[in-house]
Amino acid sequence: MRPLEVWSLGVVDYAAGVTMQEALVARRRASAIPDTLLLLEHPPVITLGRAAKARNIVAPAAVLASQGVSVHETRRGGDVTYHGWGQLVGYPILDLNPDRRDIRRYMRDLEEVLIRAVGEYGIAAGRVTGLTGVWVAGERKIAALGVHISRWIASHGFALNVTTNLRDFGLIVPCGIQDKAVTSIAHETGLRPSLEEVGRRVAEHFGITFERAVVWRKAAQAVARVAVFRTRAGAREYLLLRRAAARGGFWQLVAGHIAEGESPLDAARRAVAAETGLVALVLRDLGLTRTRLADADWLAPGPIFNREQSFAALAEADRARLSPDAHDAYEWLDFEAAEARLAREGDRQALRKAREEGF
Repeated sequence: MRPLEVWSLGVVDYAAGVTMQEALVARRRASAIPDTLLLLEHPPVITLGRAAKARNIVAPAAVLASQGVSVHETRRGGDVTYHGWGQLVGYPILDLNPDRRDIRRYMRDLEEVLIRAVGEYGIAAGRVTGLTGVWVAGERKIAALGVHISRWIASHGFALNVTTNLRDFGLIVPCGIQDKAVTSIAHETGLRPSLEEVGRRVAEHFGITFERAVVWRKAAQAVARVAVFRTRAGAREYLLLRRAAARGGFWQLVAGHIAEGESPLDAARRAVAAETGLVALVLRDLGLTRTRLADADWLAPGPIFNREQSFAALAEADRARLSPDAHDAYEWLDFEAAEARLAREGDRQALRKAREEGF
C-alpha cells in the first residue's frame, strides 16, 4: 500500500498555501516525496476558480477590505468559494498514475471521504446530481471541492465547514449556486469539534478510500519571531537584522527556534537576548501564528514546514551585539523603511501586526 503523509499545519495564508502546493507538486512529480495531504485553515479569503464569474462576489470591495477578506484567483476548477476561520481545508498532492487516471472517479472519491467523515458526527450527507461537493438533505452544502490536475498530479482539493461562521458566505454566491444553502458540522449537530479532531477523521477515511497507508507528520520547526522596537525623539523604530551571506543575506526580524518543551514566550525572550544581546523590557504575544513551507535547501531535504508565532518586544538599549555566523549587520528603521526592507511576508505581517497593536 502506498504511503500518504498527512501534515496538520494550522493557519496558512492562502497565497502561502498556493506556493506550498506548487513546490510539493514539483517534488511529487520528481518522486522526491510520497503522496501528501495538507490539512489547514485559511484566514478569510475569497477564491475564484477557472470558471468564476465576478458577479458572484456580491459584497463591495470596501466591505471586504473592512472585514479583512482578501480575494485571489486560482487555477483550481469551479466558481467562487469562501475560506475562513473554522473551516478545514484539505490539499491532497496525489499522483494518480497509473491506476487512478480518472478525474470523475477522483472527485467522487474525495466526496466519499467527506461523506464518511461527517457521518461520524451523525450527519447523513450525500451528493447532488450535476453538482460537486457534499450536501445535507440535497439542499445544504457542507463541503466544497475544487481541484487542479496537471500530468495526473492532483492539487487543491476540498473545504469542509466545521465551525465556520455561515454568515460569511453572504459575501458571495457560493460556487455560483443561488438556490442552495450552506451548512456546517456545528450548525447541523450543535457540536463544535476542533479542526484537528475532524482532520484526523478525514485522514483516516482518505486512507481507506484511496487505499493509502496514513503516516502523520509534524512540522519540523517551530519559530518565535519578534518585532523589537524602541522610541527615539517620539518616533517608533524597529530593529532589522541582516542574515550572513551564507544564510541568504536577507533582512529579517529577530527569530529563534522554539525548543521541545519550551514555551513560545520563553523562546521569544531567549531569541532577543541571543540574537541581539538586548534585554526585552516588555514582551507581548501578537496572536499571529502562521505555517509556511521553508525555502531552506541548505538545512535539509524537504519538505520542511515552519510554524511561526509572532511577538513584539521593547528593547532596553540602542546597540545590538550580533552573532557573526548568523547576522552581519543591523539597523533601526521607521515602520515604512522597515517594511520595505524585509524580505519575507511573514516578517512584514508581524511588523504590521505590531504597529496595529500599538507597539
